[in-house]
Parts: sequence; structure tokens; C-alpha cells
Amino acid sequence: MRIDIISVLPELLESPLGHSIIKRAQTKGLVVINLHHLRDYSNDKHRTVDDYAFGPDAGMVLKVEPIFKAMSKLKEECEYDEVIYTSPDGEPLTQKLCNHLSTKKNILILCGHYKGVDHRVREHLVTREISIGDYVLSGGELAAAVIVDSIVRLVPGVLSDETSALTDSFQDDLLAPPVYTRPAEFNGWKVPEILLSGNFGEIAKWQEEQAYQRTKLLRPDLLKDE
Repeated sequence: MRIDIISVLPELLESPLGHSIIKRAQTKGLVVINLHHLRDYSNDKHRTVDDYAFGPDAGMVLKVEPIFKAMSKLKEECEYDEVIYTSPDGEPLTQKLCNHLSTKKNILILCGHYKGVDHRVREHLVTREISIGDYVLSGGELAAAVIVDSIVRLVPGVLSDETSALTDSFQDDLLAPPVYTRPAEFNGWKVPEILLSGNFGEIAKWQEEQAYQRTKLLRPDLLKDE
């Protein structure tokens, strides 16, 4: 998988994308992540990439020209399955969407900034807009990092135990059941006996019931189709 990210502050992405699982994925050659500074595609010596919005609203807007130039250059190198724009009013990032995106070969992500981008970018240059929540960030870099992390961990070979991802929360529209590790008792707090029984069939039933009960208590909206 190849992921290209266009940003006015690519340095914000260097740390979250340079450690842990994401780093191992790149070291293994399973994923290639390239950061591109939007100012490198500016049309003037001041490397300007933003301007005032038409109308009375305050705030700066990312210009269409450098974005178009950057995307055009990158599209000469490969064909993208998705061109994503990080936006608070995009479609919600869900596990189902992450699963879908993890099957793609090439993805381009444009990080929003300031008041956003010239709307012509959204109308003509992107294929999908994604939001990581109903709130506004200073820029789309953190959202891009979240999107990349949620996708890359699903790429075959990235996790040492690929079945681990299959039991994550939301994979089956339920929250994950409780998990425990050694010691079996600490400070008088005991691990449920069923998990120590060795009866994998009964353990699976217990986990399924716990997942349902936790979802019903904490995220009943996930059970809305009941």
C-alpha cells in the first residue's frame, strides 16, 4: 500500500507515523508513506498557499492552485484508488470504512487547515471526505494520522497476529469484551473463572455476551437495528 499525504505542516505527522505499528509496517515494506509539503507547490516566492475567503467570513482558506499542482504531480507517479480530504463535515470514520480502505493499493490524503480549502477542491479533486468526529481541530494532520493508523494496522502482515484485529471493537458492530492477563488475582480482584477454565467454547459464549452487554450499556446506538 502507498499513502501520500499533502499538508501545510507535514512535520506534525512525522512522529505519529514514525513509530510503533506504523513504523514496522514501513520497515517490512508493506506500506509506503510519503509526506508532501503543500508550500513546495506554491506559485510564488513567498510559498503562499492560503488567501482570504470571498465574502464577510473571517479566516484563511487553502488555495486551489497549489493543491491542484500537488495532486497533478503525484498522479503522474501512480493512480489513486481514493483521494481523501479530512473535514469535520465528511462521512464518519468507522471500522467498516477502515476495513474498506485497507484493501486499497494507493491512497492520497489532503489535510485541511485554517477555514478549510477552496470548495472547488472538494467538488473536483477529492473522491471522499472523512471526519474523525463532530468537533473541529486546528488542522487535518491529526485526523490524517488517525485515518492512516486505523487503515495500516489492517493490512495483512502488519500485525504479528492478524486475528487480533478481527476481535477489535466495532468489527461486528459490538464493543470488545473485557480482557485480562496475569496475575489471576490482584489486590483481591479476580479474573472471571470462565477465562481460566480452558473451555474455549464457553469462553467464546461469555465473550459474546459480555460484548453485547457492554455495547447495550455504553453504546446502545450501535444496536439501533434491534
